[in-house]
Amino acid sequence: MLNFKSALILFPVLVILYGVDHVFTISTKKKQSRGEKYYTIEDFKFVKKFDTHIHINTDETAFIKLAKEDNFQFLDIVDDRPFGLPMAEQQKFALFHLKNFPGQMEVATTFSVKEFNEKAWAENTISGLKQSLSNGARAVKIWKNIGMDLLDKNGKFVMLDDPRLAPIFKFLTKNNIPLIGHNGEPRDCWLPLDKMTFSKSYYGAHPEYHMFLHPDYPSYEDHIRARDNLLKKYPDLKFLGAHLGSLEWSLDELAKRLDRFPNMRVDLSRMTNLQLHTLNNRQKTRNFFIRYQDRLVYGTDKAINSDSDPAGLSRSIHDSWLRDWIFFVTDDRISLPGFGELNGLKLPADIIDKIYYKNAKNWLSADMESYQN
Repeated sequence: MLNFKSALILFPVLVILYGVDHVFTISTKKKQSRGEKYYTIEDFKFVKKFDTHIHINTDETAFIKLAKEDNFQFLDIVDDRPFGLPMAEQQKFALFHLKNFPGQMEVATTFSVKEFNEKAWAENTISGLKQSLSNGARAVKIWKNIGMDLLDKNGKFVMLDDPRLAPIFKFLTKNNIPLIGHNGEPRDCWLPLDKMTFSKSYYGAHPEYHMFLHPDYPSYEDHIRARDNLLKKYPDLKFLGAHLGSLEWSLDELAKRLDRFPNMRVDLSRMTNLQLHTLNNRQKTRNFFIRYQDRLVYGTDKAINSDSDPAGLSRSIHDSWLRDWIFFVTDDRISLPGFGELNGLKLPADIIDKIYYKNAKNWLSADMESYQN
């Protein structure tokens, strides 16, 4: 074995024979082989990735071309929202793209609550879900209109744990069908403008959606409690909480839910909150990702609309995907406007593979040959 003195003598010889770059490359590879593997910025297009939160509202295919180029598969999600493209039209586009690009994407369907107060609503809803699943959908989405918009015959808000929704959740649980839940809003929605973290401009411009101004609506805690009650009732439900499970403000509170509900996962679509957590305490945030590496899935909540410039939107999404990649795989300096600079998390490659691909594929996998009520 070479001692330090011998190494000093041989090093110039190695440099002459092989060159400086080659010698240092050998040294680096040996060092990495003894420890964890890490990806680089240059690996972005070579690693399989999956975006679990996309909304395609057009038959335009520029986004799908971009996804192929950037090595992304994705989940196209249909929403039951009272604005924008109607649910039926969203699903029409989703199934159109699924037929043409089956290897590139999956679809999450949803259901309407328009006739919730009708006697046959649950039965008709399950029938509609069966049809959507037979057409290729792999998951079901519930939206914030349950809890923030839907009223029963007595004018009371219908929350997620309402017994009248039970037949739907029983059907999903029995058939191992994944459920995505966008429940409530970010906690900022219930805070005064001067106490908000990231949402001040949006809620300042849309006071009708600013729940702080509407104390007669359910509270933030009401939404989280109803969601938690649902997961207690159905511990076998394959549940994914959109937007960090609406617990974006606290990694501690999110960790409590992940510990309490083994079948709960969350998507990472509130990236600025994750970066703020990293700015405040990088090691704690990194430890969170290491501990819950099997429960986190990458997602962006990008919308591809018919009035968007395809080329411009593709550039914007590519740049956003790349920024997120830099945050997760490197420790480069990153700017969080209005707050300062932080270092990326530089997570090991095996964890990156999980949150960017394996966890989503495992969560979406299910035997959907037949359905039971």
